[in-house]
Amino acid sequence: MRETIHIYHTNDVHSHFERWPKIVRYLQNERKRHKKNREHMVLLDIGDFIDRFHPLTEASDGKANVILLNDAAYDAVTIGNNEGITLSHEQLNTLYAHAKFPVIVANVFDENGDRPHWMKPYVIMTFGHVRVAFIGVTVPFQTFYELLGWRVVDPFDTVAQLIEELSEKVDAIVLLSHLGVNDDEKMAETFPQLAAILGGHTHHVFEHGKRVNETLLCGAGKFGHYVGCLTLTIDKNGRKVDTHAYVQHMDAFEYACEETKQKLNDMIRQATHALAKPIVYLPESLTIDWFSPSPFASLLAQALNEWCEGDVAMVNAGVLLSSLPKGIVTTGDIHRICPHPINPCKVYLRGSELKEVILQAETEQMKQLRMKGFGFRGEVMGQMVYDRITVEKEQMIDGQAHVRRIFINHQPIEEQKTYAVATIDMFTFGHLYPEIYRAKKKYYMPEMLRDVLAWKLKNMYQQ
Repeated sequence: MRETIHIYHTNDVHSHFERWPKIVRYLQNERKRHKKNREHMVLLDIGDFIDRFHPLTEASDGKANVILLNDAAYDAVTIGNNEGITLSHEQLNTLYAHAKFPVIVANVFDENGDRPHWMKPYVIMTFGHVRVAFIGVTVPFQTFYELLGWRVVDPFDTVAQLIEELSEKVDAIVLLSHLGVNDDEKMAETFPQLAAILGGHTHHVFEHGKRVNETLLCGAGKFGHYVGCLTLTIDKNGRKVDTHAYVQHMDAFEYACEETKQKLNDMIRQATHALAKPIVYLPESLTIDWFSPSPFASLLAQALNEWCEGDVAMVNAGVLLSSLPKGIVTTGDIHRICPHPINPCKVYLRGSELKEVILQAETEQMKQLRMKGFGFRGEVMGQMVYDRITVEKEQMIDGQAHVRRIFINHQPIEEQKTYAVATIDMFTFGHLYPEIYRAKKKYYMPEMLRDVLAWKLKNMYQQ
């Protein structure tokens, strides 16, 4: 007995809806084709379908995204870090209240260790004479989940337990993995029982899959550029599973679903209206310049310092995408100029470490860096802006201005003294600033940078 299952998958759409009507039309066509041929079709999302940079997601706390998944008839989804740690506990707990599909997440729990009622560790689907288990796991950003009232556990231990539980019950196991390509490869090496891994998080594209031992790795990029397809052919008698994969480039697909396009436009108009709530009245404009001193950037650095109760503060000017003109400022205005899912953070640095960070931040290379990822949704880093830090520079023979002296609260920086530095969590990821990456940290959640900015403006200007 043989059965063939066609599994379509998206990942890391990040609320980029530009291609969504095309994706929906493509999936509608494929569903009709498979139905006509009496073939099995499954549609899955591998996480980070939401991203609060988009007004529609911001205004609806992600619930509009779930409506889109419902309309497209998704069969199951898992969550990524954008669902898991850019929403408050309550927002995530209610995100899928009206979902018409199961949410498969095996390694996230309430802080008391119970599994949330809306999560399933796996689902088993029956296709003719065969049964396939779909397990979901997400990247274990433990510190952030704990701050939001969740408990996240090791995905490898979780998958090991579930494979042991499921192996005798099903004919194939497919992993929905929002872990990234390196962990996907490790999963395939560790668990040969996995027929395939549908991957996300690192935005990788495997046009025809990548085979690691007997497991086929799949990935469909980001922002809806691709829809992935995995074909499983299961020989129940021979206990054999054949896997093949490809991706469909949406820019090459000619047609869009006009109904979806119209609904999206209507939903975006409603979101724009919802975000038009006034916050304050500005008696004068707040201007931003990414590469020169500007009052708006200075105000943000001061706000961060007050919010985090730091000794000093530092933030890059590029996180503010434009100036705020004189007049009424709305929630939508704040979201438009500061759309990043970035949280305030406090790090503890010795003076010598803080000096190294400042020296690196003041290089032209860092100012001109065009950042992607780590929550940044802007164009360029821009210059570093400080609160209670003064940087003196001197023009050198190479024509560049070099740091000559650094003052903290008008006193020379003390190399052995520890300073509490208010900043943004983006600097604690990766290796932009190694000293910050290694430092002791305190994150402030669920508030985002724009919440700190709105709080500061209200304190300054609200009557």
